[in-house]
Amino acid sequence: MMIQLSTSKTVKETAAALQIAVPANKFGIMQVHDLKETMWKKGVEFDHECLIFEVCQPEQAKKVLSENMGISTALPCRISVYEEGGRTVLASLKPTTLLGMFNAPQLKGVAMEVEETLVKIMTEAASG
Repeated sequence: MMIQLSTSKTVKETAAALQIAVPANKFGIMQVHDLKETMWKKGVEFDHECLIFEVCQPEQAKKVLSENMGISTALPCRISVYEEGGRTVLASLKPTTLLGMFNAPQLKGVAMEVEETLVKIMTEAASG
């Protein structure tokens, strides 16, 4: 259900690496959510670093949305970067799993391509 990688990089170093890896793989970063900062602004103490990158590849999104606009509820793809147990973790829900919830077998190929690219992006950000 999830793609998960760990790295010895810090959350900030991993986030900087994602800023390079995402566009290098023809995806765009739509938004980055800093959960710790957002919760603090809402008056909630949260001690964990967690950045959520919303990423998208517009041509792939168009293919899926042309088939089923309801899939928009699962877009854009997200890559979370957080610290857990002294390691930095990159995590994302598998597009193939998400798409399976929409009973759209004709889009399996698109989901597999997106998933492979997300793994590549996350691996590039984690390495080095």
